[in-house]
Amino acid sequence: MPHALTIRRTKSKAGDIYYPLQLRSVPKPTPGPGELMVKLEAAALNHRDLFLRKHLYPNISFNTPLLSDGYGVVVEVGPGCVSSDHLLHKPVLLTPCRGWNADTNGPEDYSRFSVIGGTEPNHHLGTAQNYVVVDESEVEPCPEHLSPAEGASLPSCGLTAWRALVTKSGNAEPGRNILVTGIGGGVALQTLQFGLALGCNIYVTSGSQEKIDRARQLGAKGGVIYKNENWHAALQKLLPAERPFLDAVIDGTGGNLILKAVTLLKPGGIISCYGMTIGPSMDWPMPAVLKNIELRGSTLGSRLEFRDMVNFVRTKEIRPIISRTVRGLDCVDAIDGLFDDLKAARQFGKLVIEI
Repeated sequence: MPHALTIRRTKSKAGDIYYPLQLRSVPKPTPGPGELMVKLEAAALNHRDLFLRKHLYPNISFNTPLLSDGYGVVVEVGPGCVSSDHLLHKPVLLTPCRGWNADTNGPEDYSRFSVIGGTEPNHHLGTAQNYVVVDESEVEPCPEHLSPAEGASLPSCGLTAWRALVTKSGNAEPGRNILVTGIGGGVALQTLQFGLALGCNIYVTSGSQEKIDRARQLGAKGGVIYKNENWHAALQKLLPAERPFLDAVIDGTGGNLILKAVTLLKPGGIISCYGMTIGPSMDWPMPAVLKNIELRGSTLGSRLEFRDMVNFVRTKEIRPIISRTVRGLDCVDAIDGLFDDLKAARQFGKLVIEI
């Protein structure tokens, strides 16, 4: 009998909610017309999954399998599948969201946009299970050089990084100076890898010197500890004399970032913000207005951006960074340990379940 990993509803005090994981037996699905059945081999965690367990995310489901990122092999096709010849028995990546086709501004209809895994609108759709049935349009052939764990690490972080850097920043070009905050997280590391492959000069921030050192080993030009009051002055000294400013910041932290970064950004520089882990708001000082700085919100991305991102990874043979894996969907205690890594920000790269 196949299994699925969900969260279990429990009574908790307000502000102290942390839903436990639950492994459930589920029936094996059957693909309908135009659908594929995918046997999942690996699934990866995101901060979104931690927010679900803390009841900090909308439309939580206690029946839908968790996780939005997955790698699997197509083992059965439904009637009328036009892709059956080239996808059957082949490894694929699942698209992590639904309802956004190609508009660069955002989903064509926000009421139809959703992310799979652990939420009501998607019912059976989540990657923390043995089998999943999806429409044939919602998979991409996995780049041949990726392992199952690496493939599962790519969808959400890769799509978010691609949109924040390539679509939104306007500075994904050779020689541009890009600051990536909070290095160690999946999106930040994917942004680092994409930026390097595009010829950008990447600088990073972290609360850990070890993570900065590891980022430099991957190709970052340098980094600073954001906990230091004058980190922006330290970063200024690292910038090249011929281009002593930042062109863009790719940020997932929020907080007082702009107060510091405005002194480093060029006039008209871009802050592409995909998250606010420090808090749900950001300071916006008058110097940013006078300097014509632009703050651009960025989320996951469209189906077209997902395809472009996967093709870029294939062409450049980029391998997502993996922090730690756990083998077995039934190893619930060990999977809980992956969530502990997320809570403590111990990871450097993705946390993966090898199903």
